[in-house]
Amino acid sequence: MENNIPWQDRPGNSKEVMWRYNENPIIDRYAIPSSNSIFNSAVVPFEGGYAGVFRCDNKAVQMNIFAGFSKNGIDWEIEHEPIDFNPGNTEMIDSDYKYDPRVTFIEDRYWITWCNGYHGPTIGIGYTFDFKKFYQCENAFLPFNRNGVLFPKKINGKYAMLSRPSDNGHTPFGDIYISYSPDMKYWGEHRCVMKVSPFEDSAWQCTKIGAGPVPILTKEGWLLFYHGVINTCNGFRYSVGAAILDENEPDKVKYRSQPYLLAPAELYETTGDVPNVLFPCAALHSEEEDKLALYYGAADTVTSVAFGHLSEIIDYVKNNSL
Repeated sequence: MENNIPWQDRPGNSKEVMWRYNENPIIDRYAIPSSNSIFNSAVVPFEGGYAGVFRCDNKAVQMNIFAGFSKNGIDWEIEHEPIDFNPGNTEMIDSDYKYDPRVTFIEDRYWITWCNGYHGPTIGIGYTFDFKKFYQCENAFLPFNRNGVLFPKKINGKYAMLSRPSDNGHTPFGDIYISYSPDMKYWGEHRCVMKVSPFEDSAWQCTKIGAGPVPILTKEGWLLFYHGVINTCNGFRYSVGAAILDENEPDKVKYRSQPYLLAPAELYETTGDVPNVLFPCAALHSEEEDKLALYYGAADTVTSVAFGHLSEIIDYVKNNSL
């Protein structure tokens, strides 16, 4: 995409490959009247600006997803009522909750995935053409699963989705898998992509991992940002890393970052409803300008953004690979 993405130059005193926006968080927990927290949300270019699907937990801590719009990708107007889905390729659109959405444009529409409550967490799928009317499709998988992330184009003629099979609670395990579909309804050909790393090799990602934003196709392959978790004496700690997957066989990992790219450090990341969490769900990029803006939920409370140069991130992952 080539419209002007949010951007802030690297601070003069920083040598980090990625750096935070100095006015984070960009979306406060109380940005709409009903919200307790707004985080783990997805944005895409739309009509000269940006549209998004936002996780907004209300003051009863009911989890749902809301549409929103922005002219610059930083200042957002989020609808005050959750998305009301219409039947898509199914009449079965039951949902006890919706959270952690991702959004990507494929062919002629914007596809949304989220963690859908149907007798436990599974992967919900829906689509919209205009971010005003939304359609819900069949759940992709049986419970229990999370972190369903679509590739932005078909691979070998099939839709492809990453996911993280899990259990019904705060999963103490998790690896990334890929599945394929001819029609966004029936999914199969499940393959393991990445497992957690051994503690002694890269402890920040030794407990569980999960796909983050929609993968970005580069000359090296698919650039995949993901979250990695370590179970510390003070609970789970979520950080951000990146991997490069083969373009035509994305179950093959070419490179995977041994060090993290971002980890909880700022007050809005270490303090909140769930401390010590960086959870990436969206990335805007410009190959022409060599820029990337990464959106992430911080401490399960607010939404923030970080920046980096695509070429530097790719080189960092290649030069610091597990």
